[in-house]
Amino acid sequence: MKTQANGISIHYELEGPESAPVVTLSHSLATDLSMWDPQAAVLKSGYRVLRYDTRGHGSTDAPDGPYTLEQMAEDVRALLQALGIPKTHFMGLSMGGMIAQAFALKYPSLLRSLVLCDTSSRIPGEALPIWEERIQVAQDQGMAPLVEPTMERWFTASFRRKPMTVLDKIRGMIRATPPKGYAGCSRAIMGLNLTERLGEILMPTLIVVGEEDPGTPVSASQAIHEKIKGSQLAILKSAAHLSNIEQEHAFNTAVLDFLKRVDRLSQ
Repeated sequence: MKTQANGISIHYELEGPESAPVVTLSHSLATDLSMWDPQAAVLKSGYRVLRYDTRGHGSTDAPDGPYTLEQMAEDVRALLQALGIPKTHFMGLSMGGMIAQAFALKYPSLLRSLVLCDTSSRIPGEALPIWEERIQVAQDQGMAPLVEPTMERWFTASFRRKPMTVLDKIRGMIRATPPKGYAGCSRAIMGLNLTERLGEILMPTLIVVGEEDPGTPVSASQAIHEKIKGSQLAILKSAAHLSNIEQEHAFNTAVLDFLKRVDRLSQ
């Protein structure tokens, strides 16, 4: 389904019981809302699950960039308003987790809880040339040259060796990402610098990270955990960046246990 929000057409899916608490899912760079298929399948029995394609991705509009994290957080607010959702749990992975942090800082009253997965609160200056190089490749050659280097960062070598259809599905998502959207969102990520503000986040927060994540390592999640008072940290063994896929069962268990606890305490 599509709706107009914050000046663009946003593609979304909304599943689950209408009376249940809403969980909003925000995907990583160079994927789309189907990245969350393993979680939506489990969550939608007890929750109203909202998934959406971030601007520049999937079937959502890809306007000229650069974008900002604050702009993408505003996309979420406008989407919730368009759908008549007053409050939601918000789970984001990688770029989605960055958007979630920006959203929590600007619109805390709209959130029941926060789940930050394989993400960071700051991009160090020494990493910026790497991002510039990726943007240049996408703009000059399209997404194809970025597929395998991205897969190497996102999954452990042992997982990539398995003959799994999900791996080809992820490759397809990376390849299909509009270069303009990839570049616009990459610029937003390059501006990430929220660590010192995270103490303002007071809602229940779960932080999930793959033990072998090279891009947003355990240390980045520990830094977030230290700043958000009362937050919980779950480190998943044998997982790299897309821990929701590589360790689907452990990921789902950690998230469901957290959401149920939050909802029980809020009754």
